[in-house]
Amino acid sequence: MADNGDNDSQHRVNEGDYVVLKRGDIYKAVQIQKKKKTVFEKQWFFLDNAVGELYGTTFEVVTGGTLQPRKPKCVESSADAKEAGTDNRNILDDGKSQKLTRDDIETLKEQGLKGQEIVQQLIENSTTFRDKTEFAQEKYIKKKKKKYENSVMVLRPSCRVLAMMYHGREPGKICHLRYDTLAQMLTLGNIHAGSKVLVFETCAGLVLGAVMERMGGYGSVVQMYPGGGPVRAGMESFGFPSHFHDTLHEFPICHVNALLAGALDTEAKDKDAGGQEKKVKMEEKRKKLAAAAAVLEGRNADGLVIASRFHPCPVLLGLIKFLAPSRPFVVYSQYKEPLIECYTKLREQGGAVSLRLTDSWIRHYQHPCL
Repeated sequence: MADNGDNDSQHRVNEGDYVVLKRGDIYKAVQIQKKKKTVFEKQWFFLDNAVGELYGTTFEVVTGGTLQPRKPKCVESSADAKEAGTDNRNILDDGKSQKLTRDDIETLKEQGLKGQEIVQQLIENSTTFRDKTEFAQEKYIKKKKKKYENSVMVLRPSCRVLAMMYHGREPGKICHLRYDTLAQMLTLGNIHAGSKVLVFETCAGLVLGAVMERMGGYGSVVQMYPGGGPVRAGMESFGFPSHFHDTLHEFPICHVNALLAGALDTEAKDKDAGGQEKKVKMEEKRKKLAAAAAVLEGRNADGLVIASRFHPCPVLLGLIKFLAPSRPFVVYSQYKEPLIECYTKLREQGGAVSLRLTDSWIRHYQHPCL
């Protein structure tokens, strides 16, 4: 029987862990480092007190930038006990319904009241709160909490959380890829543990990390990259253990044609390389190239995932040759025209079946208690 203590420690924050901070609909990926100031939403604090706490814990930022775990009691429970109106039409929003002034609120802050307690004071000093409908009361509370509560939630990084973070803050960096579309790509690509998958992406490493997360550290992943080196910022934010990285290989897209033609020289060395440090780096790069080439030479990959800002057609026609027969491939683009060209080219040259063009969409529902 497994030790419960060990299982519990897996769900707790440790020093050095990569975590995602959440406040409302805003996310930020950081690494837990003691005595290091973290800035999030124009507020600074230290993450020292997050160590040892469970993932998903909400903290209150108190004096000196210290994090303090929030107690289970919340404002909503006190609001539920108050009576609610049935109609908002007779409520006049003239700015005079709140008895507390800005100076009063600043005084409450100086007295050390937490954001949650300030929100409670605003509720009690509002002359129209009880007349609002239940939905309007919840909306009022949410608005005041966002303004006055200095709280932050610490989450474990995951494909969904990081996709939402990137799409909310810097959608251009991930080619405007939504988390629901990413989930469909992983499913259609048949990504699973023990498989051999090729990934070509320019989404800051998010797609690469999502593939590695789905594979669970078993199998092989070859990152085909353009330019001078692979980009892995998104993948590193997952905080994978070391054995996950043992399954990852890298191969420059510019050498694909040479590999297919059998003309790739993985033994070549730069005789002009000067300095011991540079020679070591060159040798390390050569070994990585040879290892990735060995994985690709069998042309028996189980899947191919492409999500790039570049035109996908030339990349697809080159990389599809490394797939084993009857294996799936997925191509994402934020524009339909490149995908139509890929579809047409594959239909013309043959060798692929069950080709489909899809357009994913998502609908957000407003919950009255959120």
